[in-house]
Amino acid sequence: MAALKITKKHHKHFNNPFPSSPTVLPSIQGTLSFNSQKVPSHQIFSIGKDFQLLWSSKVGGLLSISHHSCPSRPIWSTIPGQAFVSAALVETEVEESRGSFAVKDGDVHLVCNHQTIEEIRLIDQFDHSLEPKCQDSPSGHLGLEQKKDMNGTQFPILLITGWVFSMKKKKRQYQKDGIRAEIQFETKDPSTRARYWLLFDQKNNNQVGFQVMLGQPNFKLRQKASSTASGRYRGFRRRLGRIKKRRLGFCWYTSRPRGYVTVSSAEEEIQDKRVEESTQFNRVCLTYSSEANERFYGFGEQFSHLDFKGKRVPIFVQEQGIGRGDQPITFAANLVSYRAGGDWSTTYAPSPFYMTSKMRSLYLEGYHYSVFDLTVHDRVQIQMHGSSVQGRILHGNSPSELIEHSTETIGRPPELPEWIISGAVVGMQGGTETVRHIWNKLKTYNVPISAFWLQDWVGQRETLIGSQLWWNWEVDTKRYYGWQQLVQDLSARHIKVLTYCNPCLAPTHEKPNKRRNLFEEAKSLDILVKDKHGQPYMVPNTAFDVGMLDLTHPKTAGWFKQILQEMVDEGVRGWMADFGEGLPVDATLYSGEDPISAHNRYPELWAQINREFVEEWKSNCVGKVKEDPQEALVFFMRAGFRNSPKWGMLFWEGDQMVSWQANDGIKSAVTGLLSSGLSGYAFNHSDIGGYCAVNLPFIKYRRSEELLLRWMELNAFTTVFRTHEGNKPSSNSQFYSNHQTLSQFARFAEVYRAWKFYRIQLVKEAAQKGLPVCRHLFLHYPEDEHVHSLSYQQFLVGTEILVAPVLDKGKKNVKVYFPVGESCDWQHIWTGKLYRGQGCEAWVEAPIGYPAVFVKTGSTIGETFVKNLRDFSIL
Repeated sequence: MAALKITKKHHKHFNNPFPSSPTVLPSIQGTLSFNSQKVPSHQIFSIGKDFQLLWSSKVGGLLSISHHSCPSRPIWSTIPGQAFVSAALVETEVEESRGSFAVKDGDVHLVCNHQTIEEIRLIDQFDHSLEPKCQDSPSGHLGLEQKKDMNGTQFPILLITGWVFSMKKKKRQYQKDGIRAEIQFETKDPSTRARYWLLFDQKNNNQVGFQVMLGQPNFKLRQKASSTASGRYRGFRRRLGRIKKRRLGFCWYTSRPRGYVTVSSAEEEIQDKRVEESTQFNRVCLTYSSEANERFYGFGEQFSHLDFKGKRVPIFVQEQGIGRGDQPITFAANLVSYRAGGDWSTTYAPSPFYMTSKMRSLYLEGYHYSVFDLTVHDRVQIQMHGSSVQGRILHGNSPSELIEHSTETIGRPPELPEWIISGAVVGMQGGTETVRHIWNKLKTYNVPISAFWLQDWVGQRETLIGSQLWWNWEVDTKRYYGWQQLVQDLSARHIKVLTYCNPCLAPTHEKPNKRRNLFEEAKSLDILVKDKHGQPYMVPNTAFDVGMLDLTHPKTAGWFKQILQEMVDEGVRGWMADFGEGLPVDATLYSGEDPISAHNRYPELWAQINREFVEEWKSNCVGKVKEDPQEALVFFMRAGFRNSPKWGMLFWEGDQMVSWQANDGIKSAVTGLLSSGLSGYAFNHSDIGGYCAVNLPFIKYRRSEELLLRWMELNAFTTVFRTHEGNKPSSNSQFYSNHQTLSQFARFAEVYRAWKFYRIQLVKEAAQKGLPVCRHLFLHYPEDEHVHSLSYQQFLVGTEILVAPVLDKGKKNVKVYFPVGESCDWQHIWTGKLYRGQGCEAWVEAPIGYPAVFVKTGSTIGETFVKNLRDFSIL
């Protein structure tokens, strides 16, 4: 049996500040053979009416899929002579600490890395012969599983069947030059094998669905422990990290009991184990070809890289981390809380989706943990935790087409209410008197304001780490006395109020002025996530523990919508729907589903509840409120997965450091903005100035005035222009700190307002096609090789505005690249200077207040933007 070990390290206070990367299963490689009696030497098979698959027996066997409109351009193909389906049985360990997770591959019990093709078969209609009652079928009835999804299927579909297998190992001794040695080699006889089924079917005009399923391997594991074998496989686990790039041509069996887990004596570590039957694979791999110079974009919201060629990309929702490799903060975060620093791959909103510079694109369906291994130059290997994998292969002739085609099925956001994109969203804390005081200051500077976002509306309490919110979603009438009057006064000036909530609840028995105790209500309704003992799972969060709503329970959505209804009844028109990334992987859910896959689904369920409430509220409104678009609701969130663009309305990038650094500072905010846009997250933005400040004796991160001013310039060209005081307001420069910060805030709120007319167009386009507001240049200039080397240095707003923000301390100029493929020039908005060269770079002056921004000459959009800047006295 293969064990799943879960290790909790929430309360481990002193840790390795440089944790090693999780142990991983190396890229699996093997040979491909085929049954020449049943499989033709060369044939083209139709998949639906728009796609075709070419099979050729040359060079060992090759499959290639293309669209009928361009049959010479493959959108997916295998590697000649090499296995494209493989399987393994591997032990797994998941380490968890306060929303951070590390998934590790342990002992490898079995690898079937070789493959045969026994039959390639066209199916013109549902065929009952697809229902084999055989022991090696995954369910015994493969066809019945498929029949559920046959509605809308475009025949013919294509079924490829065969075996995955390992080869027997033999040892032979030899002697040369007086040295005796032992070599190990594969024989021609298979050792262990299992049946596989690979199905291709057309989903729509531009998508081919695929599904790989595995039967049961034909082996039995011995149950008695052997100290020799156990030691051997502990040795293999140590060697696993050293053979990442070595070919896996083996099939090994461990003879110790599969449920065996070494229990640490450390009091801080809490361990659990679940046992899987040894007769089922728990890894399935799909391997196919890639070109050495192919660039890979997407994978959701990624903060450190845009091109992932050469990397191994895990797809698992979690905290992004504090520092993510930037030093010294990552060192400090890891030291005090296990893996809290994160790394380049940790993100709130990953997605099993990519597109490439060769116009190839694919996404996975389902929610299991998966890894995209791009470390070998000529291939992609998807390693899925489970015994099946399914997804879709996309056809498109450009990056924008691929986004449009993917979001057609994944989903697109609705149009944002116009009020949220009309002016500044002012992030404030402090209570009624403080809000009114800052409001008066902003009036003096004539700042165009859309809303006040008041995250501390629920009140604050003092904990070991400072002031924190009460996670009990009702207004604190002591902190915000006269709440309804404040909301009404702001509304009279067309300013909305936004609040804050998340899917967790804190016990509030110590809160003096509560009206409701939502934690106790949820507990009595039995709608909290449970631990293995059937009790509410108290999830550690910073300085206090919280209960987490079980979003799979049928009562949860209705109950939480009532909380939102009470909030909206008081005049609130939006909220931050925070968190969603921390479902424990050993939780017990009402649905009974695997918590590891439910972990990736949880943020989508969280978004769905919020979105359903927005739509239900809109449909239930009557009279003026229903007809007035200024009364529409909006929420924004940070956690997500593949389908989150369908349910979420607006995203923000979470908790960047108040720094200039690349992995978790202002630069990462641009990288995350652009990578998420390529993955279907059309509306995204970051906190102006960043969020996370640190005030330790030897490590200090404080938001400088210069950083704040430059972040204002950056965010004036994103979907939403919103401030945040940060986790330590007194340590940070704020927009209201002095005349300089207030003047800059007012100035760039006006710059943001000056392109509102274009922002409205882009919001409509996003709702219709899924295209992001802020775009990597690759989206429109994929043929320009230099564009692929750009990450955070510059970006497009739509197609008409080019922005090159200043992202380094003390810099007064930036290097700007003007791409190949434009027939017009680019005009600098501040000086009017024209930049005529295509494919060239230029240094552009960019003092504070004058970021490097350009518009296309002759563009109506550009001319209107510049005219508005003049009308608003910015130029």
